[in-house]
Amino acid sequence: MHTRLARTAAASARLAAATALAAGAVLVPAGVASAAPASSTAQVSSSVPVSQADPEPSSCRPNHVNATITPAPASAGHSHYTVALTAAPHTAPCTLTGSPTGLVFSLNGSPRAVEAVPYGDQTTPVVLGPADPAEFDIQVPNSGGPAQADEVTFTLNGPDGAIPGEFTAHGPIGVDGGMQVGPVTATPTAG
Repeated sequence: MHTRLARTAAASARLAAATALAAGAVLVPAGVASAAPASSTAQVSSSVPVSQADPEPSSCRPNHVNATITPAPASAGHSHYTVALTAAPHTAPCTLTGSPTGLVFSLNGSPRAVEAVPYGDQTTPVVLGPADPAEFDIQVPNSGGPAQADEVTFTLNGPDGAIPGEFTAHGPIGVDGGMQVGPVTATPTAG
């Protein structure tokens, strides 16, 4: 009796699946893709226009930016570090302005209690995209012994305000009180 019941249930399930498949075939003919209708351009993050027809995601997203910290030439009284920003291939360029904010430095995941205040022109727009790398400077006053860090997280800004998401840069950096962070600038080209 249980075997007959199991066969009847299995046959009913196959019939329901075949009916659903046939109904789907009527609604969407073979070779026709269904898609959401294109809409007008919408503003995504405060600085990146994107339409549904544009398949390239914004370069101004944390998962589309590679950020690295490297020592830069020192100036009188300061050590400098460059944070280089490179956008992933096949992303749409976006516009950044001003200095990054909310910088948090850490060593192997342990936060360092230091702040970095912005300096320089905070209004000049800079394009970040696959062919347009950008960078910013971090100045650390020379002292008897800055603490070491290997990571900084930060927020980037667009013309209309903060860009959602937290960006992370990796690389060695000394940190100490009195740090300053410069505005994002276009990476100078060689030649």
